[in-house]
Amino acid sequence: MKSEIIQELGQTDLVLPARVEEGLAANNRVKARLSILQAAACHARQAGGADFNLAEECRAAGIDAAAMEMLVNQASPASDGRIVAPGLGGLRAAIWDDVSAMADAIKAGDATRGERAFGRLTALQRSLPLEAGDSIDPAQVARLTAVSGTDADSLHRLVMDMHKMLNELAARCAEAIIAGAHVYGLQPEDGPAVEAFMRGVNSTSRLKFDHPGLATTAARIADRLTIQNDIGETDAHVVVISVAADAVTVTYSDVHLARAKFFTALFKSFAVEWSGLERKSVSGLAEGGVFYLITGRYPIVDVAGRDRFLEALGASLVFLIDWNKARKVLRNWVPKADAVQILDWAARHRFGHRGFLELGGSEFLAAAVRHAAPNRIGFGEQLDRVFGREPAVDFLKTVLRVSAEALLQGSSVRLARDRIEAELVRHLQSVNTTLLAVAIRQAGLAREIAVGIGDLLAERRKKSAFDVVALADRARRIETKADRIAMEARSEIVRLNVDRSVKRLIDQMEDAIDELEQAAFFAQLVPENLAPELIDSLSELCAAVVSGTEAAAAGAAAAADVPQGHRVDSEDALASINRLIDAEHLADDAERKVTTNILTRGTDLKTAMSVIELARALERASDRLAGLGHALHEHVLADLAT
Repeated sequence: MKSEIIQELGQTDLVLPARVEEGLAANNRVKARLSILQAAACHARQAGGADFNLAEECRAAGIDAAAMEMLVNQASPASDGRIVAPGLGGLRAAIWDDVSAMADAIKAGDATRGERAFGRLTALQRSLPLEAGDSIDPAQVARLTAVSGTDADSLHRLVMDMHKMLNELAARCAEAIIAGAHVYGLQPEDGPAVEAFMRGVNSTSRLKFDHPGLATTAARIADRLTIQNDIGETDAHVVVISVAADAVTVTYSDVHLARAKFFTALFKSFAVEWSGLERKSVSGLAEGGVFYLITGRYPIVDVAGRDRFLEALGASLVFLIDWNKARKVLRNWVPKADAVQILDWAARHRFGHRGFLELGGSEFLAAAVRHAAPNRIGFGEQLDRVFGREPAVDFLKTVLRVSAEALLQGSSVRLARDRIEAELVRHLQSVNTTLLAVAIRQAGLAREIAVGIGDLLAERRKKSAFDVVALADRARRIETKADRIAMEARSEIVRLNVDRSVKRLIDQMEDAIDELEQAAFFAQLVPENLAPELIDSLSELCAAVVSGTEAAAAGAAAAADVPQGHRVDSEDALASINRLIDAEHLADDAERKVTTNILTRGTDLKTAMSVIELARALERASDRLAGLGHALHEHVLADLAT
């Protein structure tokens, strides 16, 4: 079917060598079949005669030797004198088909002689009508196999004449090979262009691995060099390149519209003028008869630029093989636009997707997921919902790269899977890191409230005015925002089955913010004429809480980098945990000072209540931050152990 598509594109001369080869193969088959027919007739006439001995001829011609042996050895005479044998009707039909294939090949190279051959064939078919069933008249066997001794035509004479014509055409298609391309009738100036194209093909062809395809044919046709590459096995997937003095013209056909667009996008760095995609159809095409055709024209400025474009064309073709299959596999893991982006990246970085498919494609990836993260990624769940869009795309790029490298380097499939599982774990740890960022963000919100309370106490010391209502309102808004952030994070933690220590971090931080919002409420009730000793104790307590929020943020940030293997980050995280514990102890001491001052000074009830409740809320916030420190300690040690 490739030949028909190339003819549809108007490049008949390019397929002539293949058509002649097909005709010569048909010649070999028809001669073997005629010998088999003679052997069957002989066996029927001479019961107990010699067994079938044409096995080598059958194998050489590509014919099933076992079936032919059964046909000959079971041939026998019928009561009416006819010869009967299993498969005899199919043998007769195949003989006529082979003769027709020879005539068709001749017509491809010489229309006049081909028409004459078809005329002789038609006349013979009329005189030797095809009979149904597995029997034949011995006289017809003689007419089919004998060489006519008169001027009358015969099948044998037609086959011999057409064989001679095919040999003449084969001589006309005298073949040479340039860098792996089969070339015909080239001029001396054509060689560098073919070499440039094949330099590209050969630079990436190993990335097709065991897949067939990329056979290249080149011929001088009139005033231009024409290069054809069959790409893969799909019938309508063909590229034909014409190199003239002023331009390189690319004619590309594909049954997949998306792949055709992908192909043209690979040449954005070249000044190619592409036509619109034209929808065409041809009968007999396996993909339903429809394919898409696009033409590109690259103006030639100089030979070096021409050769760079031809080399880029050749290098790109391997990335079209099984492209749609790879796109469908990747679409199971990321949205389709991202799947195309990944394939484009793999092509531009010379990794391709065939290695990934060769190792098993979706099943290979699914096995890695099941082994490395059985409880983190659900069946059928897309990776962008787990990692986020960019990390998911980055991970799949790595999968394609590792797959290609493993096959090119001769590594084991197990090693490739281990590398991919390690990359998967790294990305899952990055999800933990993203959730740890929530704790960092919450610590910042907690600090904002604590600093606001500290500012209020500083203004009270200076006897300055302070908008306490605004402080309480801001704390309430922060607490509402922090609750929303925590709820979203918990939902992700449950969905992704993240380490529960991360949930405890977020819970403790949320509780600390709740306590600080409560502290801001009581702070607005503290009298303006508060005793300096109470202000000092409350300020000391507030400073301990601010220090705790800063240590919490620093500890969470350092913990996020521990999975990357940086020892200094684990040390920073553990140091921050110690600061959290120290801050909690300082807060305890400061809270006791406040309580002692209140109870030993004979303070009025309003002042005593507001100050004690403020101190207790701040101290409880420091307790929650210390609890975060314990959860952080557990999380860091778990990461260091993996």
